[in-house]
Amino acid sequence: MSALTFTYEVPGDDFTRAGEASSDVKRKLKQLGYNPEAIRKVAIAMYEGEINMVIHAHGGEARVEVDPQEIRITLSDRGPGIPDVEKAMQEGWSTAPDTIRNLGFGAGMGLPNIKKYTDELRIDTKVGEGTTLYMKVLA
Repeated sequence: MSALTFTYEVPGDDFTRAGEASSDVKRKLKQLGYNPEAIRKVAIAMYEGEINMVIHAHGGEARVEVDPQEIRITLSDRGPGIPDVEKAMQEGWSTAPDTIRNLGFGAGMGLPNIKKYTDELRIDTKVGEGTTLYMKVLA
């Protein structure tokens, strides 16, 4: 199989549509016969990233590249950026407002879960310009 690429627009401020991209990727990986554990890791990491884009960045773009050895996910936004990545990687640390927390989101587990469920994670962020997450899950 040659590499396949899927691109999705992640809508901002719309929790009813958050997770559509990760659900579609999960379905496609199942159809392609990927290892269930790799599919689970991709779905969790990608969903967490989508939720972060909805909460903090008014949406963005998800790009998924699939080949027999690995799945590469790039999530890009033009949000406020992450002022302190080290803090943001701490479980429970969140800048989500109470309105978001009251909806059951913003518990401060997004980036820690992404790190936990990926084999590689790189965060490029610039305050005032946005954030790009580069993730890799081995197939």
